[in-house]
Amino acid sequence: QVHLTESGGGSVQAGGSLRLSCAASGYTHDNYCRGWFRQAPGKEREGVATIDSDGITVYADSVKGRFTISQDNAKNTLYLQMNSLKPEDTAMYYCAADLTGTTGDFCFTLYNELDAWGQGTLVTVSS
Repeated sequence: QVHLTESGGGSVQAGGSLRLSCAASGYTHDNYCRGWFRQAPGKEREGVATIDSDGITVYADSVKGRFTISQDNAKNTLYLQMNSLKPEDTAMYYCAADLTGTTGDFCFTLYNELDAWGQGTLVTVSS
């Protein structure tokens, strides 16, 4: 059974940094497309950053240059380094993965078809 467990969320002031982690069990992070998504109160879920099986990354325009997705294969953990945080980054952040290749290299936009989701970790950025 696949489990994705996020950690690293918290409350920071604008301009601060956080690193989110997504530890996986029952699944290997480099198989198919996987990444980070977020949902702010009253808003729809959106893609933040994803990485596909070839290591190609996709970022939301709003986080380009500030966020970096990476992974540690030995630890089977996916990371999201978030720098220069803004109040508009406040959201619940979720790790998710395609377990079967359904989304190809397009899980950034096809996130509704992703098979596995973590429980989320809350990020709050104050001004």
